[in-house]
Amino acid sequence: MASDCTAHYNTAFSLQSALWRFLVILYLKLLLAAFFWGGTFVAGRIGAAHAGPFALAFLRFTLATAILVWHIRRREGALPRVSGSRNILFVLLLGATGIFAYNALFFTALQTIPAGRAAVVVANNPIVIALGAALFLGEPLTRRKCIGIAISVCGALVAVTRGDPVSFLQGGVSWGDVALVGCLASWAAYSLLGKKAMSSLSPLAAVTWSCASGACMLLPFALHEGMLDAITTYTPDVWASIFYLGMFGTALGFTWFYEGVDRIGAAKAGVFINFVPITAILSGWLFLGEPLSPSLILGAALVLTGVYTANR
Repeated sequence: MASDCTAHYNTAFSLQSALWRFLVILYLKLLLAAFFWGGTFVAGRIGAAHAGPFALAFLRFTLATAILVWHIRRREGALPRVSGSRNILFVLLLGATGIFAYNALFFTALQTIPAGRAAVVVANNPIVIALGAALFLGEPLTRRKCIGIAISVCGALVAVTRGDPVSFLQGGVSWGDVALVGCLASWAAYSLLGKKAMSSLSPLAAVTWSCASGACMLLPFALHEGMLDAITTYTPDVWASIFYLGMFGTALGFTWFYEGVDRIGAAKAGVFINFVPITAILSGWLFLGEPLSPSLILGAALVLTGVYTANR
């Protein structure tokens, strides 16, 4: 009897230990995914200083697509085929919004906007998605969501205007800031379309196909931008930023994040996205020498508070 109890205890202890190891590894992957995404603002800033926005985006997603296709074939045996006009349309729309439009605007903005400021504005993505879901999908806007949206928008305004909102009315907002607003709109469209697309495609397959279609859309614009002539002049820093964006910022980041969504749910995995602007601000300060201004820190705090309030 005693030996049975001891065996039962040892089995339970082993299962609990295995569960803890599994959770630690999973949460570490989610945290690293958020850090990788925060680093894309610094890598993008470095790359955008020497490469055109379309060329940088094309090279990023060509590399990411190759890595994702290899990964999904190893994991699922083969890349699921897209069949039916409806699914093909969704893949093309995902590529057009989340890959083509978002990244062209993202790298255009980073040519002039510091990485930290850009990250604070882009951190409003969940807010814009919530508004889009209310407008187009009929999801309710609760009082708490409205309060969170108001706080988050105030935070973005503080960061963009460097603590002087009056400058917004006096033309103090640059085209880079306008491009960041376009990033928010295109990513919200990508996310809302993704909800429809993933009813017939796995998240990883949807990301892989959207990266492939977006890269194809970016190619003619990258060629028109002079990529073939400029590519021979890229410095090692530019190639390093492209590798980081494709490998860590896209392939690993998306794979690990969707693994977390699959294992613990979107709500719990989504909490880790709040680390993205913090990582971007600290990385911009550490690697690019960007100042940690009071308005930037206050704006980031307000945005994170608003996002948390709206999605609690």
